[in-house]
Amino acid sequence: MQQRTAALIVAAGQGLRAGGELPKQYQSIAGQPVLAHAIDALGAHSAIGRIQVVIGAGQEALYAGAIGSRMLPPPVTGGATRRDSVLAGLAAIDADRVLIHDAARPFVPMAVIDRLLASLDAADGAVPVLPIADTLAEHGATLGATVPREALVRVQTPQAFRADAIRAAHAAWDPAREATDDAQMLRALGRVVATVEGSPLLDKLTQASDLAAAERRLAPLMVSRTALGFDVHAFTDGDSIQLGGITIPHSHALAGHSDADVALHAITDALLGTIGDGDIGTHFPPSDPQWRGAASDRFLAHARNLVVEAGGRIDHVDVTIICEAPKVGPHRPAIRARIAAILGLAESKVSVKATTTEQLGFTGRREGIAAQALATVRLPEDAA
Repeated sequence: MQQRTAALIVAAGQGLRAGGELPKQYQSIAGQPVLAHAIDALGAHSAIGRIQVVIGAGQEALYAGAIGSRMLPPPVTGGATRRDSVLAGLAAIDADRVLIHDAARPFVPMAVIDRLLASLDAADGAVPVLPIADTLAEHGATLGATVPREALVRVQTPQAFRADAIRAAHAAWDPAREATDDAQMLRALGRVVATVEGSPLLDKLTQASDLAAAERRLAPLMVSRTALGFDVHAFTDGDSIQLGGITIPHSHALAGHSDADVALHAITDALLGTIGDGDIGTHFPPSDPQWRGAASDRFLAHARNLVVEAGGRIDHVDVTIICEAPKVGPHRPAIRARIAAILGLAESKVSVKATTTEQLGFTGRREGIAAQALATVRLPEDAA
């Protein structure tokens, strides 16, 4: 009978040493959160039938943003220690074999998983290891004696276990002690833990420099795409317009099925163009009454999410607003800040410009406003 295999990803830590405003498992490399890379890597293996993620208390929104549209079981909330978090995850899994993995190791070679699962035919657990190349020495105020390294290895994750064995190891472990990993608890129970060849790709992301190195590693696998968006709306009766996500007082309003924000509409179409996913009318048809008067930031956020779900990273957006009035200049900082907030970008990655048509054409006759936008994103090579 085929054995059921589950993967348990521990993502409950705070990850503060990596810097930034987010825990490292939710920081982005090559357009995807670190956690999403780990999920996709384990989910790509044919033997793994379930992926269970353990998150920290209060991380529900971060988790939802990280997994996007991936279909996964609800996350489990971890405890005060890694051991508590693993135990909570094990309680949610019904499987014969389990791979326990750190979310901060986003790259998991398929060959390592193959070796780990094969080792469970003769052992209760298996871990990937690498030899130590550097000289080891005792450390104090001055350099101490060297330590023999020939019998030492670096232990990585994922670690593979027979599910009943690792549950027994957790049940028998003294809760007053903190374990460095799950294999330590299994060894303490007197069970056999095999070792298999690990991979440098499995090195843990700890410092900000590790995240930067991971980004560089994936950079050659990303390709750049640029697309154009254009929109126009006529003036109608009213006393204000929506432009770039803000309200601007004016002698007229803009006519449209939604709030007629030409700037956000143009950027939305540009982003959809980078992933070849139709235009704003495809996703929000004007014939659908639910979009009557809708705020256009919803359209732009939707396009942003589609880019992210495709593994993309938005590098820059540039929008030019074309009108005689109102004057855009006084509102430019607010428009730029609002667009950046909707897209989750630094303001330095958003450009807002304005021009007139020297009183030529419909904008020159003050009949309406037009906008054109360019968006530049990076996509995984296999998605581009």
